[in-house]
Amino acid sequence: MTMNLDIARRILDAALAKSLELKLKPLAFAVLDTRGCMVAFAAQDGTSLLRGEVARGKAYGALALGIGSRAIFKRAQEQAFFVDAVNSLAQGAIIPVPGGVLIRDSAGALVGAVGISGDTSDNDEICAQAGIAAVDLTPDVG
Repeated sequence: MTMNLDIARRILDAALAKSLELKLKPLAFAVLDTRGCMVAFAAQDGTSLLRGEVARGKAYGALALGIGSRAIFKRAQEQAFFVDAVNSLAQGAIIPVPGGVLIRDSAGALVGAVGISGDTSDNDEICAQAGIAAVDLTPDVG
């Protein structure tokens, strides 16, 4: 399976619905394909200026390292020099905090990643997982 606009929009819609259900702060949502290209993006009214870049950076980091941004966050705490060096290679594009979730199909193949930013990192991640699960794909935060 490959990421396409229809799937990406359904992920965004479900993630947005989850954020509204939880009454979160305004969020920015980015869905990337396996190449790291943006397939869909949305930002709620009231998001701050760089919120979209942060959302993309969470998803991009997950793709770049093959692990969810929560795992990158943990690795940054344990091996700060490594994550800093990788982020230098990525020209600062990796945001190493929770909210970037890999998307896998039923066979475990990588489909893309979702990045969300605007509320707490934990809440951002909850919305990403909800969006992915709503389209019968598997969220991978590890």
